[in-house]
Amino acid sequence: MSSVPAHLKYTKEHEWVEEISPGRYRVGITDYAQGALGDIVYLQMPKVGESIDAGKVCGEVESTKSVSEIYAPISGTITAVNSDLDSAPETINSEPYGKGWLLEVEASSPNQLSELLSPEAYSALTA
Repeated sequence: MSSVPAHLKYTKEHEWVEEISPGRYRVGITDYAQGALGDIVYLQMPKVGESIDAGKVCGEVESTKSVSEIYAPISGTITAVNSDLDSAPETINSEPYGKGWLLEVEASSPNQLSELLSPEAYSALTA
C-alpha cells in the first residue's frame, strides 16, 4: 500500500501539496504515482518565475515505462524548482514526499487548498 502523509493535500492527478509558509507551497508527486510510473529517468519542469494555472499541465515525468504529465495543483508563480532532480530524478522513487519534491509555488490567491483532496479522500481514490 502506498504512503499518504496526513499533513498534505492531494489532487486526483496524484500530486501532493504542502504549505511551507503562508501563501507558499511545495509540490511533488505521490508515492502511488511514483510506484505506478516505475523508475523515473527524466523530468521536464517549469522555470522559476513562470506562472502556472491549477489543473493545467506544468511539466512532465519520464520513466522507463511511460511519460506522464504533471498538473499544477494550484495557480501561482514558480519560486523554486528542485534542481537536485536534474542529476538524480530517481530520488522521486525513493523519497516522493522528501528530497523528491518538484517545485515551489507562490499562490496567486488564498484558499486554493480547499479545492484539493484530503489524505482520506486521496486514500479512497487510490484504494
